[in-house]
Amino acid sequence: MNYRHAFHAGNFADCMKHALLVWLLHAMQRKPAGLLVLDTHAGAGRYDLSAGPAERTGEWRAGIARLLDHPPAPLVEYVRLVESLGLYPGSPVLLRALLRPQDRMACCELHPEEHAALRRAFARDHQVAVHHRDAWEALGALLPAPEKRALVLIDPPYEATDEFERLAAGLRTALRRMPNAVVAAWYPIKHRAPVRAFHIALRECGLRDVVAAELWLRAPLDAARLNGCGLLVVNPPFGFVTETPSILDALLGRLGAGEEGEGIGVERLVDE
Repeated sequence: MNYRHAFHAGNFADCMKHALLVWLLHAMQRKPAGLLVLDTHAGAGRYDLSAGPAERTGEWRAGIARLLDHPPAPLVEYVRLVESLGLYPGSPVLLRALLRPQDRMACCELHPEEHAALRRAFARDHQVAVHHRDAWEALGALLPAPEKRALVLIDPPYEATDEFERLAAGLRTALRRMPNAVVAAWYPIKHRAPVRAFHIALRECGLRDVVAAELWLRAPLDAARLNGCGLLVVNPPFGFVTETPSILDALLGRLGAGEEGEGIGVERLVDE
């Protein structure tokens, strides 16, 4: 309830998450049938990087600012979307820009001010429903989708000490309600132990077809620092494992600073 994404908008983790989301949604849109996009922790929608919290932290300067000038080919569409949408787009605004007429989106946000901003961002948009509700409850309430296909983004703030456990439970809920949904879950990498335990829990909980894509700017050894991030994808579309490394390599080439331990990884945690 206290987390405000504006402090971190446009940072390296946003760039990684959003570049992969663009790929995922396009991959799902290879089929003509409509789909639901569900964003469980949607935030405010748009962020002014030149003022307020984003300007105070300046995290975007080591993120999206480094991609704007002649972006590498795997990042061109993501960067062009950011430029065309004006203020830095959070995941709901970015994904909304890619929806086809037959698609729709549901966004959940519990923080009252963030929710109010999100409602303003999508006022009178008949393809977008904005919910003031708990994300974990929403996974059970809004799935399965009438469209029979869904891309679900779970991006919690990781303020609670049990957030990885809650995420694992949320993944189980989403896939129990809609087994064929493509579910993408962002997670921070500070030090390796919590992430390793999370991956082990996923291997043991019965989920199938699980892939983890990760980007590290430095060795994940400092628990007080965001050293990297990951995007876990359940039921990834065809080509995700083979095409994601080029996206991550392009990001690391612009966002990395040559620190020891930087790198990328794409690992299949559980087979199909």
